[in-house]
Amino acid sequence: MLTGIDPMLSGELLLHLDAMGHSDAVVIADAHFPAARLSSRLVVLPTLSTPEVLRAVRTVIPLDDEPVLDLMTSADGTVLDVQHELIAAAGTRLDAVRFVDRFAYYDEAATAFLVIRTGETRKYGNVTLRKGLVTPGA
Repeated sequence: MLTGIDPMLSGELLLHLDAMGHSDAVVIADAHFPAARLSSRLVVLPTLSTPEVLRAVRTVIPLDDEPVLDLMTSADGTVLDVQHELIAAAGTRLDAVRFVDRFAYYDEAATAFLVIRTGETRKYGNVTLRKGLVTPGA
């Protein structure tokens, strides 16, 4: 264990997050997401929800410029409870989020630096964030 590091952030996950460059994307995906097919780097955290993992990742990764998150557009276009939780976990607001059609989201996710698949079972519980600049004292 490390002091000051959320215990949800495994050594393997920290290694990948550290290797990311500015504007590289990480997808935090629900259990339904085709993560193994779409990702070249995959970390699986099967007992955690996407908001929990996003909250932990945000302790070590600053957000890039707006839109700070991408969420998958729900079937009826409403913002679901899990999506509100993801926005709160990221420490951002609804107007800083981009909503992306399901298949376009999959296409973009395939280019992400890293995919983290969680145990989240709620539909549309996926989020993409891009790494901002890590500055001294941040």
